[in-house]
Amino acid sequence: MAKPRGYCAGVDRAVVTVEKALELYGAPVYVRKEIVHNRHVVETLAGKGAVFVEENEEVPPGSVVVFSAHGVAPEVHDQAAERGLKAIDATCPLVTKVHKEAVRYAEEDFDILLIGHEGHEEVIGTSGEAPEHIQLVDGPDSVDQVVVRDPAKVVWLSQTTLSVDETMETVDRLKKRLPMLQSPPSDDICYATQNRQQVVKDIADECDVMLVVGSKNSSNSVRLVEVAVQHGARAGHLIDFAHEIDEAWLEGASTVGLSSGASVPDNLVQDVLAHLAERGFTNVEEFEPVTEKISFSLPRELAKDLKAAGRA
Repeated sequence: MAKPRGYCAGVDRAVVTVEKALELYGAPVYVRKEIVHNRHVVETLAGKGAVFVEENEEVPPGSVVVFSAHGVAPEVHDQAAERGLKAIDATCPLVTKVHKEAVRYAEEDFDILLIGHEGHEEVIGTSGEAPEHIQLVDGPDSVDQVVVRDPAKVVWLSQTTLSVDETMETVDRLKKRLPMLQSPPSDDICYATQNRQQVVKDIADECDVMLVVGSKNSSNSVRLVEVAVQHGARAGHLIDFAHEIDEAWLEGASTVGLSSGASVPDNLVQDVLAHLAERGFTNVEEFEPVTEKISFSLPRELAKDLKAAGRA
């Protein structure tokens, strides 16, 4: 079992934000997009009274809306204000950091090369901060399409949930084309993504099969499967729930690796452990090379209302 695994500080903050908002304001509380990319979490919150919508236009005027952990473009905040919505921004602080970097470099008239996956909510939100300055670089193979105004004023930023190795390969290729390319002041790929990938790398070559609990639209979960196979696991599979495990995957396997994406509650991992135990995998060894102690405070809009209600 890989550890760290599962919930990161940003996901925990986002999920607790929706739960606290439901307790404080009462249902329904509207959530724009999936609060985090995990099927079970979304369904559980929906059962408590959260209503998930795609855009602000679907939220009745005057209602409470929570923005997801992946971040939103400035125009989304403007739209919410125009509709008289009470907006609570649950964007992960590490995503907010990338947004602020984009704004700063745009103000300095840099071309910004945003490494990320086209269509991902985080990329859409970051790009919205300075669309005239940002161009997407979707992996190493996209580098040749990059065009900049001034090779001396170019910086790269990245989506927080990417493969560390693939991102650095993309950066290396960019630097061959643009030797004066600047880097962000600190890594954009978040600590949790890096930690989960590193522990999977550490155990992958001992595993006949690696199981990663996570949803298919979870970028960091998908990357964990890729990293496992790239670093020696004979096979890797992404599952939302234990019952999705194909018995054929376990045939002939003596060692199974188990991890989970950063938006996965640990009860789903425990379900997989129980499933595996029924099939003879009863010797469980947890590998924990690094301990995570990071936590984030609740969004200020919610924290202020909780305090006023004497529930902080």
